[in-house]
Amino acid sequence: MGELWVLLLLAALIGLLAGWIIWGRRSEVNIDNSGLQADLDACRAKHADKDARIAELEADLRGCRDSLADVQTAAAAPAAAMAAPAGAVDYDGDGVFEGTDEGTKPTTMDAPRAGGADDLKRIKGVGPKMEKLCNKLGFWHFDQIAGWTRDEVAWVDANLERFKGRVTRDEWVSQAKLLATGGETAFSKKVDKGDVY
Repeated sequence: MGELWVLLLLAALIGLLAGWIIWGRRSEVNIDNSGLQADLDACRAKHADKDARIAELEADLRGCRDSLADVQTAAAAPAAAMAAPAGAVDYDGDGVFEGTDEGTKPTTMDAPRAGGADDLKRIKGVGPKMEKLCNKLGFWHFDQIAGWTRDEVAWVDANLERFKGRVTRDEWVSQAKLLATGGETAFSKKVDKGDVY
């Protein structure tokens, strides 16, 4: 048994010696991380530029999505207009089916000027009934029709009873411009010869 105690004592001494070598001689290791810190700061700076660019791109993307939503909303409007009653037509091509409240009413007159009314039947698309309707609406002269804007044409197209869209279809404004300045059209020449009415 004496040998066993010697061996245990010897094992304890070896353990203490090994512990002292491993733990006792340990010195504090200082790592110079200033170079690493500079690299980390540079990396963060580089990524800050990228992060800012990503934020800009995300803002642009949101703007594009908003624009797309606006376009889709605008595209849905004509689709909604397509659900108009049977027989409704978009004469002036503005994406809205004609109604009596479309456009802007042109300036009208209660009666023709002192020299008398122009013969509106010289405009192709204006017959005797249409001329009476135009007079009823307050249109007596070529220069009135020649001055209509697109919005006013839309109003007249929408308000011609039983003749909706006639102004645009037969291009009254361009004909009236010519006739208001004393010019003639092929159709007005036929009317003047008595070949039409």
